Amino acid sequence: MSDLQPKSEPNVDTELSSSDNEALPVTREYINPKWYRSTYYNALILGICNFLAPGIWGAMNSLGAGGQQKPYLVNAANALTFCLMVVSCFFSPILVKAIGIKYTLIFGTMGYAPYAAGLYTNNRFGTEWFVLVGAALCGISAGVFWMAEAAIALSYPEPHNQGRFLGFWLSFRIGGQVLGGAINLGINANNSEAGKVSYNVYLAFIALQALGPFAGLLLNKPDKVQRTDGVKVKLAITNSAMYELKANTKLFFSKNFLLLVPVIAQAVYAEAVFFTFQSLWFSVRARALGSFLSGIVSMIGGNILGAFLDSKKYSLKTRARGAYIAILGLQGVWWIWATVLVTDFHKTKPTFDWVDAGFGKGFALFLFWVIGFQVNYMYLYFVIGELAGTDAEVIRIAGLLRGTESAVQAVSYGLNSIKIFADVGGVYLNFGLWGLALLPGWLVVRQIGVTLGDKKLEREGYASRERERVADANVDEK
Repeated sequence: MSDLQPKSEPNVDTELSSSDNEALPVTREYINPKWYRSTYYNALILGICNFLAPGIWGAMNSLGAGGQQKPYLVNAANALTFCLMVVSCFFSPILVKAIGIKYTLIFGTMGYAPYAAGLYTNNRFGTEWFVLVGAALCGISAGVFWMAEAAIALSYPEPHNQGRFLGFWLSFRIGGQVLGGAINLGINANNSEAGKVSYNVYLAFIALQALGPFAGLLLNKPDKVQRTDGVKVKLAITNSAMYELKANTKLFFSKNFLLLVPVIAQAVYAEAVFFTFQSLWFSVRARALGSFLSGIVSMIGGNILGAFLDSKKYSLKTRARGAYIAILGLQGVWWIWATVLVTDFHKTKPTFDWVDAGFGKGFALFLFWVIGFQVNYMYLYFVIGELAGTDAEVIRIAGLLRGTESAVQAVSYGLNSIKIFADVGGVYLNFGLWGLALLPGWLVVRQIGVTLGDKKLEREGYASRERERVADANVDEK
């Protein structure tokens, strides 16, 4: 049995404040969880899975075009991956019902190694068909993985640790990018020309991604997790497959989710844009340095945002609005900067090495882009967590978020396989998406902590009431 310790941390309460429609925390006794059942242990395991699967995928793409000399084949393969992810994300709640959230996550890790193998065979032997096969296998599993990890990240942590959990977990995804940059920098430190990276890099990536399913076995099932607030984690689907498909469709077409679609689009479209930018205008070793440094600064930025989103100094309303204004405001600055640069680069066709004059203006933009992608990513999790009213809705909305992201990225990588979009069109289009997202996103964000309340606290209050109802029913039967 776990020891009980009195502490004054927030717990589930569905009472509302007098000024805003925001759930207020209460104080009660807290448990001291076993380390291997704690939320931070599970955040670590989830992070390791993230590192070994999408993290290493990100490591390859952070080298620019998956480490290839030209971005067009890899961008087309990534478009295929994301198209299939749209489908697998949408149907993933059915898989959760069949095998549970833990084994759904494990299944999701299995398609990443074939993707790396496809890039290896292309890099070494010039094989193109296996790139597309690997991309397809990755797409089938990755959509499931994305849904599962998002649902776990929104449901496992205590309310007062939600932001830190997100920051810690997503640091591992960026950790893959740092590792990829470090490996490539060590191998290609003397390569100051444009070109593709050494094929030996991919052997390390394949080995790491093959470990993903084994890491997933270390994750606790929801009913085994021990939270410090004593609230049990309930993350399961109990309805029929047809019910889930209808519920998913209804949730997607809900007003608040549709308003968030432009915000999601402007955030994730950027990945193909800045990785293509990196592959076109920088030398191999400059790309490796960019991968390494951008990962480090993104970790820092993401964890700062996580700490702010958990801050008790500010109301939920203030945190939601302040983060939105800061993140979207800075994104506007990056797009103005990028528009000026790519317009010039399209005319002059440079290849920058770190010893060249003018290197810093494009390299710094790449770093800021990657930071922006990380904090946008984190913030979207925070926002959708405030839209889900029940445990089942967490799974559904996580799948819809990742499916929408995948659809946008399929378009993004597809368009960036066309030369004019790779050169300048991607930046111009993403700038326009950013402008279109500002008002719809604000219409949702301004409700958080006000008319929407605090959905995480309310959701867990709902779960507590459901458990009490079931317990009372069992007593009555006896």
